[in-house]
Amino acid sequence: MNGSNPKSDFVQVNGISLHYLDWGGSGPTLIFLTGMGSSAYIFNKFAPRFTDRFRVLALTRRGHGDSDCPETGYDPDTLVDDIRQFMDAVNIEKAVLAGHSLAGVELTHFAGTHPERVEKLVYLDALDDRRRERTIMEQNPLKDVQIPREESAPPRTFEEYIANVKRDVPEFAAIWSGLWDEEFSHGVIVNEEGIYVDRMPASVGKMIVENLIKDYTPKRVDAVIPILYVIGNRKRKLSNDYSEEQKAAYEKFDLDVREPFFWSVIAEFQGRFPHAKVIVIPGGHHYCFIAHDELVHAE
Repeated sequence: MNGSNPKSDFVQVNGISLHYLDWGGSGPTLIFLTGMGSSAYIFNKFAPRFTDRFRVLALTRRGHGDSDCPETGYDPDTLVDDIRQFMDAVNIEKAVLAGHSLAGVELTHFAGTHPERVEKLVYLDALDDRRRERTIMEQNPLKDVQIPREESAPPRTFEEYIANVKRDVPEFAAIWSGLWDEEFSHGVIVNEEGIYVDRMPASVGKMIVENLIKDYTPKRVDAVIPILYVIGNRKRKLSNDYSEEQKAAYEKFDLDVREPFFWSVIAEFQGRFPHAKVIVIPGGHHYCFIAHDELVHAE
C-alpha cells in the first residue's frame, strides 16, 4: 500500500459514496483534497513521497472521479461535512489538509468550522476567495478572442479524447505523463452514442462555480493553524496564433493589471493569516505539485 499502488476504497457519507486512495505510511495523517475536475489519482506520484512521515490519503470530492455524483450538495457546508464524515469513517481525529486549486475553499471553510480537527493547512495554488478575479479577467484584452481550430470528430476512443485534451489545454500537455492518462480515465464515461465525454455533468460544474467560486466569502478562521501557501506567479505564453498587436495588448494587461492583482491576492491572504508561510514560484504551473514537485515537497 505505497508507491503508486495505493489502496482504493469508498466510504459512505451524507448518503453518498466517496472514493479515496490510501498510500499508507506512519505518523500524523495527511489528506490531499483535489482541484475542480480532478480525482484522488492526480496525487498518485506526489502523495507517496510523504509516507515516510505521514499516513497519506486523498479524497475524491462528490461529483468527481469515481465518487457519486448527486444533484445537490455542492455548497461549502456540505462539502466540508463530507470531509469530516470521511475522517470519522476512517478513524482520523485530526489531520494535515493539503488542497489544490478549488480545494482552497474547503481548507478555509473546514478550518473555520472544525479547527479542532486540523493539524496544519497546505494551499497548493489554491485560492479561497475568487470574487475579485472575475473583475480583473474582464479587463483581459484577449478574453473574447477565439483562435480558429480545425473541427475534429467526437472522440470514440480514450486515446482520441486524450489527444483532444492535449490540443485544447497546452498547460496539461506540457507536463503530461502516464499520471494524466490514469487521472482522466476516472473522469470520463462513454455516452449512448459511443462518444467519450466528461463524467461530471455540466449542471454540477455550474453549481460548483456558483457556490465556491463566484459567490464564496471565506469563512473566518479564529484558530491559529500553521499554514503553507504555495502559489505560482503564472505568465501566459501566447502562441503565434495571436497578432503582434494582440500580444502587445496582453503584455500591457499582464504588467498593469494581472501582476498587481496577483500580489494583492497574497497580501489579502496574509492579512487574514499573518502567520502563513508563503512560497511564490516565478512562472509556476497551476499543478505545482507535479511541475515543481521537488520544490513543493521540500517546502
